Amino acid sequence: MGKVFEPHAAEEKWYRHWLDQNYFHAKDASDRPPFSIVIPPPNVTGMLHMGHALNNTLQDIMIRYRRMQGYNAMWMPGTDHAGIATQNVVEQELAREGKNRHDLGREKFIERVWEWKHKYGGVITNQLKRIGCSCDWPRERFTMDEGLSRAVREAFVRLYNDGLIYQGDYIVNWCPRCHTAISDLEVEYKEEPGHLWHIRYPYADGSGDIVVATTRPETMLGDTAVAVNPQDTRYTDKVGKEVILPLVNKKIPVIADDYVTMDFGSGAVKITPACDPADFAIAQRHPIGLVMIMDGSAVMNENCGVYQGQDRYECRKNVIADLEKGGYLLETESYTHNVGKCYRCKTDIEPYVSKQWFVKVKPLAKAATAAVIKGKTRIIPSMWEATYFDWMDNIRDWCISRQIWWGHRIPVWYCDNCSGMIVSTEDPTSCPTCKNTGLRQEEDVLDTWFSSALWPFSTLGWPDQTPTLKTFYPTSLLITGFDILFFWVARMMMMGIYIMKDVPFKDVYLHALVRDEHGDKMSKSKGNAVPADEIIQRYGADTARTFVLFVGPPDQDAEWSDEGVAGVFRFLSRVWRLATGRGEGYEPRWRQLVGGDLTDAQMAIRRKTHQTIAKVTEDIDRMHFNTAVSAIMELTNELTPFAESMTTDADRAVYSEAVEHLVMLLSPFAPHMCDELWERMGHEPSLFSHPWPEADMAIAAEDQVEIAVQVNGKVRTRMMIAAGADMDEVAARAQADEQVARHLEGKTIRKVITVPDKLVNIVAN
Repeated sequence: MGKVFEPHAAEEKWYRHWLDQNYFHAKDASDRPPFSIVIPPPNVTGMLHMGHALNNTLQDIMIRYRRMQGYNAMWMPGTDHAGIATQNVVEQELAREGKNRHDLGREKFIERVWEWKHKYGGVITNQLKRIGCSCDWPRERFTMDEGLSRAVREAFVRLYNDGLIYQGDYIVNWCPRCHTAISDLEVEYKEEPGHLWHIRYPYADGSGDIVVATTRPETMLGDTAVAVNPQDTRYTDKVGKEVILPLVNKKIPVIADDYVTMDFGSGAVKITPACDPADFAIAQRHPIGLVMIMDGSAVMNENCGVYQGQDRYECRKNVIADLEKGGYLLETESYTHNVGKCYRCKTDIEPYVSKQWFVKVKPLAKAATAAVIKGKTRIIPSMWEATYFDWMDNIRDWCISRQIWWGHRIPVWYCDNCSGMIVSTEDPTSCPTCKNTGLRQEEDVLDTWFSSALWPFSTLGWPDQTPTLKTFYPTSLLITGFDILFFWVARMMMMGIYIMKDVPFKDVYLHALVRDEHGDKMSKSKGNAVPADEIIQRYGADTARTFVLFVGPPDQDAEWSDEGVAGVFRFLSRVWRLATGRGEGYEPRWRQLVGGDLTDAQMAIRRKTHQTIAKVTEDIDRMHFNTAVSAIMELTNELTPFAESMTTDADRAVYSEAVEHLVMLLSPFAPHMCDELWERMGHEPSLFSHPWPEADMAIAAEDQVEIAVQVNGKVRTRMMIAAGADMDEVAARAQADEQVARHLEGKTIRKVITVPDKLVNIVAN
């Protein structure tokens, strides 16, 4: 590497050096204060895109910064088993072989998934290393490793024994493609054009008919009632009557329920408890029963008569045709509505009644809310607190069972001999009631987010009381995207407080998203995610890291720009040239030479250097990383012309002080390049062992400041004054100014308002 920075050579060299020197490792026992972060575990199926790069660079900066400040800083790495996602990947692999998971059976299929994990699961970990992540790699965890699997069982059993986990028949969000329930949070809603069909249901006594409107006419095959609002006088005498369900030709009652909105359609709604959560709730209040009309693949079942075996959308077409043929369809209206989609495969979700396992979260949410109110955990930016509180206040029980094979199998066993149920952390060998040894384990696995909710303490060794757990829990900081505030952050808060009796982290920094040049969120499914490898290959890891931080204020999404990436590369190249392109300019003995009298230009550079140290330190502490980068860029801009005009030893000393501090300040952002520069400056390899610079505020103080002089609130001139000058003297000087005097001519001064080092406002009439 010469006058041009060659990122790939530096990256390979320095990452290997850091690993060889064990720089990333934190000690369980240390006299230094602890600082810990647990990585948001990326899916084992994942590939690093620039959204991941932003999240992990933010964490890496905080870890490197705290190390330089003298902390015993530990960054826990790991990956998530990603139940549905990983199973889908392996099933697709099997499909290419003309097989499915049922051909293999559960045990062989799980073996196949583990094989896939061992073969491909390390891809994203290697990509994290390529971008420079200084994780404590020997501590790396996986959500299905032996220790975390034990933690999952322990947590489940505790929750169950405390009455916080229960099993019941309930309507859930069902994905007909993935063949599993998914939680409310895993449903993505998309606005789509559709229709509202108005259908008449004749009264059984022949006295007319009642009209209902629906976006899903196929579900009428499972109707068990028609409901109206009890305050709706149009239907007062109709409640209790029966109507004939078209096509099915059976009688169902007209009932009254407060849920019904009087001004929607005719004010009457069809009730299908097996196909709608609101209707399911109504069926809990009224003895109307429910009729299952679909199987797990969203195919019409034996309760659907001639429609049995039809896909739900095929059935819809046929039902509409038959309603029209029978004279029941009165109107078809264009209607735009939200359609729930599976977050993983984008299939339309089907509300489906099945036996599932749930966590009662209301008691857990109360404690998690209180922790934020009391300041035990701080959410940054604070604007997200209101969103967090609102979700916690309206939280619903969490469906934690999934009908897939890859994941933590629920630790429940059934005895077919006595119908007993065993919930245990260990595999039972016999039924404790009847001693039968023929037990069968629950088929369902736990929601992936269940194990993720335990991540801040399970990775540290819980349920054992390990030295690591004692030293690093609660963790210091969590950095994650705002889009998983509910999926993950809130659940970690609930589980941490419930199990550990303490919050899982002291601060939560919710960063924004990386969006493409059109403003759309980057995602693999949209095909607009910029692969991190592509940017690293072209510009280097340090450019990728610095760019995503520079363009992303804490409360705004980061907008991708190819030109912006190139601009950051040019900035880093300028820093490289400043530090290496003037071999005659750098003076390693600058500390011995910067004393004594300095010229105004020399003093200005020293002042800017120490102001930048103070600014960058403050900004990183506040996690305003974009302004920290901007401050470093400003110092670079001021150094460039100064470097062109150096002639004296004092010039070189001031310049060298500035360049050294520039490299130190930039090192958390661009660590590979900065370590290369540090070595070239004649220092011991790596800034890992170097303390973070401290600003000398006496040097940083401005000698002069510019103030505005106003007359009746309008700026008439500006003046340079000594910093901290007596403002009465400044006001007198301002009144004598030619520009100000002209605007005061013929007027009486009523008062003079001063703001130290900022302005003088003369009020006159």
